[in-house]
Amino acid sequence: MRWLVLVVRLPAQPSRHRVAVWRELRRVGALSLGQGTWTLPDVPGVAAGVARAIELAERGSGEVVVLAATGRDEPDSARLTEMFTAERQEEWTEFLADCGKFDAEIDKELRNGKLTMAELEEEEQSLERLRRWYRELKARDVFGASAAAEAQQQLQHCADRLADYTEQVFQALHQM
Repeated sequence: MRWLVLVVRLPAQPSRHRVAVWRELRRVGALSLGQGTWTLPDVPGVAAGVARAIELAERGSGEVVVLAATGRDEPDSARLTEMFTAERQEEWTEFLADCGKFDAEIDKELRNGKLTMAELEEEEQSLERLRRWYRELKARDVFGASAAAEAQQQLQHCADRLADYTEQVFQALHQM
């Protein structure tokens, strides 16, 4: 596996430029190796994010040096893959927690009899946010973290729950 190593140098102030570069690198799944050094797999899906990080750094009077690298030997390469996948696993765990919150929110609305269009629209927006987040995580999860399959199942469960809730809202509104 080839990796990109990015060495980012930016002035300390204003900090907004450092934060913008940091956010962009996190968005594409870059792994921080330490003070201003990041790495990510050299796959087509990261090119635009790397270009954007470079642009943001230059806008802040900084620079990014991009190096192509491989592990010196198999244990080094395996360690990078393991570290990268562990970060994706953490993201999937957070995603799964939000799926649980979505499920609990539907339960609460049903328990409280909140079968309104306003609540339905809110839940539709929540599901759409989960779907966007899933797509973003899936794109970053180059090596297939173990929680990805469960995340896909939970997202489908959330969609099914919303479909059931939608049906109940429409039934309630048509009874009025």
